[in-house]
Amino acid sequence: MTRRLAATFGPDSRNRLDVATAPGIEGALAALETFYFAFNQRDSDVFARVWTQDALAQLNNPLGGILRGGEAISALYDKVFHGPARVTVTFGDVVEYAGDGHALFAGRETGSYVVDGREVPLRIRTSRYFRYEDGRWAQFHHHGSIDDAAELAAYQAAIRG
Repeated sequence: MTRRLAATFGPDSRNRLDVATAPGIEGALAALETFYFAFNQRDSDVFARVWTQDALAQLNNPLGGILRGGEAISALYDKVFHGPARVTVTFGDVVEYAGDGHALFAGRETGSYVVDGREVPLRIRTSRYFRYEDGRWAQFHHHGSIDDAAELAAYQAAIRG
């Protein structure tokens, strides 16, 4: 099934790990929403529970390059959550591509980060892939890109401190 979602997922997202155990698309959407809850609330424990611990889970994003394995991915985001910049994002303009036991969500993250008291806008093209495995939906892949080279460099510098 392919459809465009009216929903957005941002700072008001909820922790729905309990629903992410449902095998249908509602479970996948609950896992997606829980990811944005964990990210925007800077909750490392919930974040780690959204990602699979599979060694071939993969993150391709502006901060980590290519990372593999749930542990490495969680470690990178723990640094983001406790680093010098406060980042918030909302995932919108989402298209859902779903089938039996898998779902891909592609869209745009918009938001900002605050560093040294200054708020800077953030725009990231994003896709997130989830699979239903071992009785729950888990994220197996993420790809994020920032188009503007200067914006990318500023974001990387702000996060790395």
